[in-house]
Amino acid sequence: MMLLQLSAAQGPDECCLAVAKALAYLLREAEARGVGIDILEQETGARAGTYRSVLLALDGPGAAGLAACWEGSIQWICPSPYRPGHPRKNWFIGALRCDPPAIRQDTEIRFETTRASGPGGQHVNKTESAVRATHVATGISVKVQSERSQHANKRIAALLIAHRLAQHEQAAHATERARRRQFHHEVARGGPARVFKGEAFELLKAG
Repeated sequence: MMLLQLSAAQGPDECCLAVAKALAYLLREAEARGVGIDILEQETGARAGTYRSVLLALDGPGAAGLAACWEGSIQWICPSPYRPGHPRKNWFIGALRCDPPAIRQDTEIRFETTRASGPGGQHVNKTESAVRATHVATGISVKVQSERSQHANKRIAALLIAHRLAQHEQAAHATERARRRQFHHEVARGGPARVFKGEAFELLKAG
């Protein structure tokens, strides 16, 4: 399993739209390659249907290879759909991959099942498939309802708890902390790993 984060960093709304388009493309590509994807965290953009950042877990024999070909800067060549006549036509987002944190055997996690909330129709409203996981020692808590089974949501919640714990531990390591902070605030614009073009997000160059 690999973790992959797509981020618009501090880019404008167009970059947040590029993250959403990249996510949709990645989901299709993963399905074609037989790689499973779970969305662990997402930060929505200011406009509907866009994302500032998305953290994904890729699972399967081809997960590492798929993550590797996305890692780096990603360029989207397209006139702004939000600002007609804007001179800029090149938008950049970033993809960062890392190994998933190990779930320590001594980690005690308390699970509670609840009804899922938000859109999703009758199924969401009538089943208690959502899971709230709490790390007993630190009080870190997450709620997961992306899947329709408690088992799947528990697995994602445990991984997300491990990721949050790893982030706390990494705070003691200046190099890794600086690397992640730099990624969130700056996306390199040279030598993109992948280049897409147009509203249809057509792939022009693959890493």
